Parts: sequence; structure tokens; C-alpha cells
Amino acid sequence: MSKIQIVFNRYEKKYLLDERTYHMFKNELEEYMEMDVYGLHTIRNIYYDTKSNELIRTSIEGPKYKEKFRVRCYGEPDYDSMCFLEIKKKYKGLVNKRRVAVPMEEAERFLINGILPSKPNQIFKEIDYLFNHYDLEPKRYIAYDRIAMFGKEDPDFRVTFDKDIRSRVFDLTLYKDDENDYLLPPGYRLMEVKIADSMPIWFAKLLSKYEIYSISFSKYGNFYKKQLLTEADGIVARGAEAKSILGGAVI
Repeated sequence: MSKIQIVFNRYEKKYLLDERTYHMFKNELEEYMEMDVYGLHTIRNIYYDTKSNELIRTSIEGPKYKEKFRVRCYGEPDYDSMCFLEIKKKYKGLVNKRRVAVPMEEAERFLINGILPSKPNQIFKEIDYLFNHYDLEPKRYIAYDRIAMFGKEDPDFRVTFDKDIRSRVFDLTLYKDDENDYLLPPGYRLMEVKIADSMPIWFAKLLSKYEIYSISFSKYGNFYKKQLLTEADGIVARGAEAKSILGGAVI
């Protein structure tokens, strides 16, 4: 089966909305934007990193250039489903996505056994180089439920709303979506704005009207930092327990 290469170059802005603000803001957007044909749909991802989490640790430090690799599917996959192998790079705020669509079976042959397709395209070759350069391995599952909208006058202007952002670091498969940890409080949405050229004036005015401000937000980065805090709390708790036990022994 032929591989579909897809390349995006755009700026991405992120905003955090509570439930009340989300509903009011989205209602106003409907004058200028339309929901895509998929409606509310689930996106599942497996993020890859080095054994020492080099990619996400570097990303959190906020360099001018950073990159990630993930495998993505839409909805609940089966063995015949298509998935996307995606390199995501960011340089001085400009996001470059390079991804290839392949059947799950072929993706698994590459990801698990390192077997390239018989005629890999340019992006597949770049992904293979990335794997060999970093010695990547699956590190984290992240999923969320998304509504996507596009501009009526400018279809390249897109806004997405993600809720129930969830993750786990075990059983790293796209076929399963349970036993997850959640990132945001119930009702909150992460709004992402995809801008190819410039933000429409009407959209900037809506942001000002509802006092919505952009934030730096990475799903993978925030889950990783949350994991570090949990591990640190565990170390403190184990240290306190050991101190209590030793104190009891001395007494």
C-alpha cells in the first residue's frame, strides 16, 4: 500500500479554558468557523523517547529547537486501521510536522522489529534515521477527546478543543484506552489554535473579550513533570517510613 506523506508548517497557540468559558467562546466561534466532519473524536498517541527521556527533558528546558516522535491513530484502531508516524519539530515558535500514514500492521513491523517497507518514502527514511540516532523506545500513552473547527473564509485557520487528557506509562498500546491518569480538572479544555499565516482580527477580539491568554503547554511535558513529582513524593514518603521504622527500632 502506498504511504501518504503529510507536511505541516504553522504556528500553534495554546489556551486553557474552564467549562463555562469554553461553551460561551465556542458559541461565538460558530459565526466564523465550522466543525469538521469527525465531530467529537478520540485521538490516541504513543510518544517515543530515549531510555533517559532525553527528548522531553530537553523540550522542558525551553530551547529554540526541539523535536518529538509519536505514533497516532484516530478512534479505536484494529489491525487493518491506518495510523500516523509523526516527527514534530519546533523552531522559534514555528511547528513543523512531518508524518506518514501507514497500516497498523506495517507500523508495528517497523516500530517493534525495525523492518522498513520495501520502498520507504522520504519521511519514513527520516523517521528511521531518528530512531537510529536516538535509539527510541515507547515511553508514554496519551489520549484525549477532540472537537476541531476550521475557518469559513480561511480553512487553514483551525481551532481544536481537547478534553479528558489522559495518559499511562505501562501497557503502551493504541488498542487500549483505560487505566489512565488525567491531567486537567473535570470540565477544562485545552484550546489549540493553528495559524498558517496570521491570526484573524475577529479571533483576537474574542480572546480579549473573554480575557483568554496563551500559555506554554505540552501534554507530554506536563505528564512527565507530574510523574517526576509523584516519584519525588514517593521517595519522601519512603524516607519518612524508613525513619519511623528506624526510630521505632532505636526506641
